[in-house]
Amino acid sequence: MSKPILIGNGQGFWGDSIDAPVKLMKDGPIDYVTLDYLAEVTMSIMQRQKNKDPNRGYATDFVQLMKDTLPIILDKNIKVIANAGGVNPHACRQAVFEVAKELGLTGLKIGIVEGDDILDDLPRLMQTGADFKHLDTGEEFASFREKVLSANVYISAFPIAEALSQGADVIITGRGTDPGLVLAPMIYEFGWTKNDLDKLAAGTVAGHILECGAQATGGNFTRWWEVPNYAQIGYPIAEASADGSFVVTKHEKAGGMVTRDTISEQIVYEMGDPGYYISPDVCVDFKTIQLTDVGKDRVKVHGIKGMPTTESYKVSMSYLHGYKASGTLTISGPDAYGKAQKCSEIIWERLRDAGFEFEEKQSEYLGVNSCHGDINPHPKQINEVVLRLSARDNDRHKISRFGKEIAPLITNGPPGVTGFAGGRPKPQEIVAYWPALIDKKLVNTHVNVEEV
Repeated sequence: MSKPILIGNGQGFWGDSIDAPVKLMKDGPIDYVTLDYLAEVTMSIMQRQKNKDPNRGYATDFVQLMKDTLPIILDKNIKVIANAGGVNPHACRQAVFEVAKELGLTGLKIGIVEGDDILDDLPRLMQTGADFKHLDTGEEFASFREKVLSANVYISAFPIAEALSQGADVIITGRGTDPGLVLAPMIYEFGWTKNDLDKLAAGTVAGHILECGAQATGGNFTRWWEVPNYAQIGYPIAEASADGSFVVTKHEKAGGMVTRDTISEQIVYEMGDPGYYISPDVCVDFKTIQLTDVGKDRVKVHGIKGMPTTESYKVSMSYLHGYKASGTLTISGPDAYGKAQKCSEIIWERLRDAGFEFEEKQSEYLGVNSCHGDINPHPKQINEVVLRLSARDNDRHKISRFGKEIAPLITNGPPGVTGFAGGRPKPQEIVAYWPALIDKKLVNTHVNVEEV
């Protein structure tokens, strides 16, 4: 193709604006809408859902979105790419098929990409030499094997492009990279190959800029007071060209703004090594990115250089890491901060006297130092503080005992203690993250496209 394609991202995470993807489709021209639902902890939640019910394990919000937008998708020939499949792309597709039938729609083609979920295959993979050592600490994986809740590979964007080549209108994937959702349509439309490193790098950067939704159009922006019409903020669109350059913009009447500064702030988000940003398809030198203002809410991104990717895929695993509980008290009146500190001392001392020590514990003073630590070691008079106490341990009984110690302080501690909200804290399972690597030769992806 010679003309640019328009790719908009309407979902930065599961729980993002439910209106954003609809507005991308309705309020202006668009060729592709990408939707990112997955985070590391999300995969474990979905796996647990699937373990309880084989028809679950995907982003259910996506099904409702399809019900609201399928007529628009077919009418305007918009392609939708979403990782809403989680750990069960088949069930997700079947749910969307049911919606299409309910709406009386025919001719809809839905593709799924599988192969990322390796949970059931871990024993065989370990026998073939995959050690799954912790990517950051080098810890051995074997001792954690029985605690693993989910295991998913960040697979290539090329299988998504394959699904597009088979005529899919909607593509549902499991775990891939967030930028890969945007890169894939560029691979398909422009015929890029695995050797087009600079172009793949450009598509990866486009996906990186779009992946967090409105963070590229003024959301979470440092100079937030400059952003117009936050209430109607538009989500980002990449006008992508075959040479790898692209323009980041938004629909004309949408709120927010697109500038070199909003794009720059998103570029450094979760960047890692700026000279060697690793993805499954290419490694990118972020230092080569050039940004040029080319009009109101239009920033051209170009000059990007790519390098050969690694021989490994990254694996995202989650595992059970004991139990936790958190409880809060609101302390008000003169010297609220001092009283909150005393409350913390009292509770931890009472628990020690009762014979309870914890693997981890924490006291936070919301409004004083819970976010930024002790950057203000001598705060002025504070009239109210929210004290949040937390504990973690592998012993569920100890965490349950911790939860019983907070409320009594309302009447047997310093004055002004109130605001015990949410009831007695109860133990909650902790899901921890285990990153690892796997040889790409051990991972097989599958593409399947079916029509309603």
